[in-house]
Amino acid sequence: MQPEWRVLADADALVERLAAALCAEAEAAIAARGVFHLVLAGGTTPLALYRALADRRAGDARWHVWYGDERCLPADYPERNSVMLEAAWFAASSIPPENRRPIPAERGAREAAAVYGEWLEGVGDFDVALLGMGEDGHTASLFPGHGWGDAPDSADVLAVHAAPKPPPERVSLSAARLNRSRRVWFVITGSGKRKALLCWKNGETLPASVVRGKLETVAWLDAAAWPVNE
Repeated sequence: MQPEWRVLADADALVERLAAALCAEAEAAIAARGVFHLVLAGGTTPLALYRALADRRAGDARWHVWYGDERCLPADYPERNSVMLEAAWFAASSIPPENRRPIPAERGAREAAAVYGEWLEGVGDFDVALLGMGEDGHTASLFPGHGWGDAPDSADVLAVHAAPKPPPERVSLSAARLNRSRRVWFVITGSGKRKALLCWKNGETLPASVVRGKLETVAWLDAAAWPVNE
């Protein structure tokens, strides 16, 4: 099942459109249910988006933010997703600290996965899951050749060992838990992603391709990533 492919002229145009769309979706969710549950992508690609959300003063006490994955590094390590997000967005937001739920990956993959799974108990479908995609087609910390937790009875959170990119120990939401999202939005930029996107377009099974939103799945792309001539 293919996502909706939304190709923007460049990364700046993508960030502007996506930030507006995310804020609109938050308003709709809050109007309908009084709360907005958002899963955040890690890594460096979405940082421009998070800075744009900071500029918009996006987020308040009705927003609840979760993490798609985290590296098992010290809690204050600069390359932790939680550290990058605090600097890029949360420090300038009105989202209360208790609504910002980083994965406690400093405890190690197995313990952190168990703890985060407990935190998610009783939490219903996410409103939006923001995800990236690597050059190998991985998303969150679900890598080719590793278990993706895509069976319906999979645990919500996976301990990832021997990941093919450092650090090897990680924690990730499972594909099954990500599939309990109303909307799944991928944020993909740069020419290095073209090969994986072509595989996805051609129907190959990748970690990214098994994650689907209940209402919609959208791949937000810049023109550099889109394999238009392939």
